[in-house]
Amino acid sequence: MNRSNDRLLEDERETLIEQVAEHYEAILQLIGEDTKREGLLKTPYRAAKALVEVTGGYNQSGEDVLNSAIFEYAGSNIVVVKDIEFYSLCEHHILPFFGKITIGYIPDGSIVGLSKLARIVDVYAKRLQVQERLTHEICQLLSDKLSKKGVIVICEAGHLCMKMRGVEKQESTTLTMEYKGAFENSEMRNNFMNMIK
Repeated sequence: MNRSNDRLLEDERETLIEQVAEHYEAILQLIGEDTKREGLLKTPYRAAKALVEVTGGYNQSGEDVLNSAIFEYAGSNIVVVKDIEFYSLCEHHILPFFGKITIGYIPDGSIVGLSKLARIVDVYAKRLQVQERLTHEICQLLSDKLSKKGVIVICEAGHLCMKMRGVEKQESTTLTMEYKGAFENSEMRNNFMNMIK
């Protein structure tokens, strides 16, 4: 099914869920489960519905979200939205990774509605991802489309592909940072880091 950046229509969404559910049922059978037992009767459908929901970012455009709420504003040296929680799926193992993202930018004649920054995080998190790309895509969009002097994005996350399989390091977290413009100056980055402590 070819999906555009527009939201799926409800009937298209239901068809997609049913198609994915067929594959989930086959996978459960392949690993040795009885998909006819009571506890699993609705599992393929529920799992498919969940997968379609948590990958809904494929049907959204970060640019559209951003453009819907840009306002002229001459003030503010820096705007920071801190600790935006997110949930995503690792593209390597299709296991969850989740954490918080902090976004800062220095306006240059315009600002974006604060809730739109959280929505932009969701657009890119609700796709098969790696944390490095997630951080980069958010920073790049804001840098390209917002009138600003600089943008910085910090992401801290825990990855179940490291916690429940593989090396099984329960306390590990990963920190990524992307920045553009004024934040390429180390003093500006340090000021930002001090703000968010």
